[in-house]
Amino acid sequence: MFLIIGSAIVLGSVIMGFTLSGGSLILLWHPLEVVIICGAALGSFVISNPAKVLKAVLAGVMGLFKGPRYQRNDYVDLFKLLYDILMKARKEGMLSIEAHVDDPASSDIFARYPRILADRHMIEFITDCLRLMVGGNLDPHELESMLEYELETHHHEASEPAHALQKVADALPGFGIVAAVMGIINTMASIAGADVATIGEKVAAALVGTFIGILVAYGFVAPISAAMEKRASDEGKAFELVKMALVSSVRGYAPAVAIEFARKLLFADVRPSFSDLGTELKGAR
Repeated sequence: MFLIIGSAIVLGSVIMGFTLSGGSLILLWHPLEVVIICGAALGSFVISNPAKVLKAVLAGVMGLFKGPRYQRNDYVDLFKLLYDILMKARKEGMLSIEAHVDDPASSDIFARYPRILADRHMIEFITDCLRLMVGGNLDPHELESMLEYELETHHHEASEPAHALQKVADALPGFGIVAAVMGIINTMASIAGADVATIGEKVAAALVGTFIGILVAYGFVAPISAAMEKRASDEGKAFELVKMALVSSVRGYAPAVAIEFARKLLFADVRPSFSDLGTELKGAR
């Protein structure tokens, strides 16, 4: 929604300012300039990125039209899932959760939270960590260090599409100059016998290339890249709270305290209050 609103504001502001200052929109209509600039930018984007990044960029852009993957209710479900697992391990021993960790799809604990179970990456992260906890005496510092490395790798991979798109935004003004130079070349080639008005029209058409390159770069592609990076960062917060809860549990804290440590990591707009989360966890027992 905000992607559409923001794009409309950018276009509306530029068009309104241009027309109110006496400009005619027909002067900006040069589709071949768009072909040169956008085609060259697309080609360079394909050259510089592997197929997985190209697919991730497309999925990331489409994802901006949807809501965030994790909202307040989803975080509450994640807390309740972790609490259920940690409580079972505390009461019955770590081996009691082994079957749930090995096959979460068949687990009655994971089945209570279908939205979390549908996130393959999150389930893999939780179960991989729990396997280490089930496997033996794990030093909390070693576990925390290992999970930090994993989160760093996850964040780097999740940020790749945004960084790739930002490089396109950086290159677009240059491709706009390429289109402008090509227009000037055509102008110089036809200057013989041309009147001043014709030359001025051709030069103006050439400058449209620079305008399009800069507008598309800073009005659309760069903001989309920033939005994708912000979304990746927000989604990574869910993994951070899982790490905090499980590491706190290994350090010997009670499940409710470990969950409280994790709750503190969330931003205010999605963080449940202490009392609300306490009520939810009591209902999960």
